[in-house]
Amino acid sequence: MKRIKTALPGCTIIEPQVFGDARGYFFEVFNIEKPVTEGETPNIQQVNVSRSAKSVLRGLHFQWPQPQGKLVWVMQGEVYDVAVDVRRGSPSFGQWEACVLSENNRRQFWIPEGFAHGFQVMRDSAIFCYLCTRPYQAKFDCSIHPADSGLQIDWPDLAGAVMSDKDRNAGTLVDLMESLPRYENFGNRG
Repeated sequence: MKRIKTALPGCTIIEPQVFGDARGYFFEVFNIEKPVTEGETPNIQQVNVSRSAKSVLRGLHFQWPQPQGKLVWVMQGEVYDVAVDVRRGSPSFGQWEACVLSENNRRQFWIPEGFAHGFQVMRDSAIFCYLCTRPYQAKFDCSIHPADSGLQIDWPDLAGAVMSDKDRNAGTLVDLMESLPRYENFGNRG
């Protein structure tokens, strides 16, 4: 597997080794003996799959005080995937990183605990997979509005985005400042 560092410390794009022939292909999604990033093997506790139609924008979601790290990829379709550092006091606080995940490139994106996550579907539909480091807990679920002008995320089709009421009514990063995790809560890693 090839690991590609991003501008956001801790966020990593992963290109798995794919074995293919006329019958199809095989690749390893996760192996506890192979770190996702240098020295970090996540403790996976929950696996999720979602299916979304074209232009659906999900996010920006994070969980606090029970943060989730996420290893994500697309089984079918294509998405524009985004991670935002929401750790108050982090040198990269409020900065974001994006990558295209698709069934063709088979890339994965590691989003560490303390980062918000979202994606927008770029084709007719997408089947999106998540390996999470903690179970989802509704009482700790938090959302930042995807069009937060302070973040200036370059979404593929923000004007045509289809969002849930939760995402459409979410606050900005500044609105949520007092409830965000502190950088120190993460041992100042990344």
